[in-house]
Amino acid sequence: MQIKLQFLGAAQNVTGSRHLLQANGVRLLVDCGFYQERQFRARNWDRFPVEPANIDAVLLTHAHLDHCGLLPKLVREGFKGRIYCTAATAEIVRIILLDSAKIQEEDAEYKRKRHKREGRKGPYPVVPLYTTEDAEACFPLFSTLEYRKSVNIADGVEATLYDAGHVLGSSIIRVKVRQDGQERIILFSGDIGRPDRPIVCDPTVFDYADYVLIESTYGDRVHQDTEDIKKLIADVINSTKKAGGNIIVPSFALERSQEVLYYINELRLANRIPKLKVFLDSPMASRVTRVFQNHPELFDKEMTEFVKRHKSPFDLPGLKMAGTAKESKAINHIKGTVMVIAGSGMCTGGRVKHHLVNNISRPKNTIMFVGYQATGTLGRSIVDGAERVRILGEKYKVKAKIVRVHGFSAHADRNELLEWLKEFQAAPRGIFVVHGETESALSFGDYVREQTGWKVTVPAYEDKIVLD
Repeated sequence: MQIKLQFLGAAQNVTGSRHLLQANGVRLLVDCGFYQERQFRARNWDRFPVEPANIDAVLLTHAHLDHCGLLPKLVREGFKGRIYCTAATAEIVRIILLDSAKIQEEDAEYKRKRHKREGRKGPYPVVPLYTTEDAEACFPLFSTLEYRKSVNIADGVEATLYDAGHVLGSSIIRVKVRQDGQERIILFSGDIGRPDRPIVCDPTVFDYADYVLIESTYGDRVHQDTEDIKKLIADVINSTKKAGGNIIVPSFALERSQEVLYYINELRLANRIPKLKVFLDSPMASRVTRVFQNHPELFDKEMTEFVKRHKSPFDLPGLKMAGTAKESKAINHIKGTVMVIAGSGMCTGGRVKHHLVNNISRPKNTIMFVGYQATGTLGRSIVDGAERVRILGEKYKVKAKIVRVHGFSAHADRNELLEWLKEFQAAPRGIFVVHGETESALSFGDYVREQTGWKVTVPAYEDKIVLD
């Protein structure tokens, strides 16, 4: 029996998730993600290491850009197979990809004008990586699956999706391969959520798998607890309002923005924060929020009860959705403290850059980070203490207060990842640690070996491994 696995992304780095599985003459690509770290973004422009036309199907764990963001390029370069995921993921991917394409078209146009004005050329062609038309071409290829309902991809190759508890519709993917009277089970964790988090259900646990690809984004640390999160958010809001400043929250449109609203609503109901104008300045986040409202069957018990008692946390008093660019710009002229939740979460694009330009150099303001900041991103530079940062081609002094809320993460931490692995009743043949910066992945790999004695590998980019 021979199964081949190749790591084409998120190998000793966080973004660009792509894993190629070959078995029974079939090529399956698990995720097709966009690279967001500055030092790896050139890979987005590279030809795919395997010819897209030769890939039979894509299995998608969830709708974050670093897991789905290169699908338009894959399709444009020849992929014609099916893209399997949950219905909620398919709905959100449509929003994410159209937004990504629009941003890339706008950024290309902006850079062309800036380079012409400055009389210089950038290192890459000033064209969008893909267009809105390229994104639209993906959507007819989607096939949606319910959790725990298997699909036969080909003879002897079966895939099943299970709730990953990370974001709405996210999946852990189990691939079962039958060959020469033998069977192997390969689990792709995607991004694993945390137990007892609001809105989504807990991640599914398993008692058996032959091989496991497990994420390690927070494989070298432990999160704050929920009460610390609420206290920190309350402290930020109360102190910034007292100072007369604004609160800028770089946030991912999927899950994080909705979770921020959930906690703000809880704090308001408990009278722990004052009334506040809150702007969700992300057309994409607003559309994603509507997908949440359309899929209450995916809510956990806590969220279901909250909705019964208080209607929706996405309808909190003072919340305004800034749809147009004009509405976004108007926020800058409002007197008094406002909170602006805007994408992108790592400050690599989107409207948050404009809000940073207007707020980052004022000491009375607060920039509150509620998500992971990958190495090489603007967000990472800010949280690492840079005194000056480059935003939209100009340098700005960082004088605003910078706050990180670590425990907000939708990723399981080191201990939670280990507890998930410990549910296996027998040692897997191999564990592959992916989706983490090199230090985090290696640290988590060592931790799993020490705690379990299992065989653990931390693959590098483009590594190929034969599974027996």
